Amino acid sequence: MFSYIMLGTNELPRAIKFYDPLMELLGYPRGGRNEEVAWWGVFNGNNTTALGIGRPFDKQDATTGNGVMVALIARSAEHIQQLHALALNHGGTDEGPPGLRPHYGEGFYSAYVRDPDGNKLAFVYYSAQS
Repeated sequence: MFSYIMLGTNELPRAIKFYDPLMELLGYPRGGRNEEVAWWGVFNGNNTTALGIGRPFDKQDATTGNGVMVALIARSAEHIQQLHALALNHGGTDEGPPGLRPHYGEGFYSAYVRDPDGNKLAFVYYSAQS
């Protein structure tokens, strides 16, 4: 359904320090960087699956959208615990610790963080057993 997701930052080097270890743990190497943007994953025509972070094209300050969240699939509940801790250790803030959330469906395990720019991320695993 999605080709790529782009998130805004006001400080690209800080954003890269946050996303590099997370995306490495998720298995998506950094695909590139220039002065305005960095991206992880693969840009390959209709097979593109990537996450980018960069300065807004209009040169205005990057801001977060109320209700906007990017959910990234993890390999296990333990993987989510690692991702959540890594995000907090690299300047992220907690928006919900790792755990089952049965109100979203049976076996739905997730954690939520905000990156240093305030963008909300979820780490999700759909097969956890309660």
